[in-house]
Amino acid sequence: MWILIVSLIVLGLFSALLSLPWHNKDGDDTVINAGTDCSTCNGDNAKCEQTCMMEAATKEVEYFDDEELDRFRERPSAAYRDEEAEEFREVLYTMRPEEVRAWTRSLTLRGISLPDQVKDEVFVLLEP
Repeated sequence: MWILIVSLIVLGLFSALLSLPWHNKDGDDTVINAGTDCSTCNGDNAKCEQTCMMEAATKEVEYFDDEELDRFRERPSAAYRDEEAEEFREVLYTMRPEEVRAWTRSLTLRGISLPDQVKDEVFVLLEP
């Protein structure tokens, strides 16, 4: 009988210790945000990028004054002519460097592939 009582006490203490990290300092049951902000994703953390892409997919697509690029939906990246790739460059070089990552997410969500001619330039701007 004592073994059962001691076991229940140990199990209760163990479960209480495990639940401590899930509560904030005030003791209420509000969820603590892990602090991931998609603007801080820099490409080093694949999980951050994936989470932000899934989060972006549930929101309305953000446009960067580039609605004219929607006509390139479902086109393979190698199928762009140089004149068409230049349209992507015009948009790319009119935005701030911190907007480039969000712009590439927007293109992906809209089903638009970056032209091969522009990819190197985009990757250079994405570097931290």
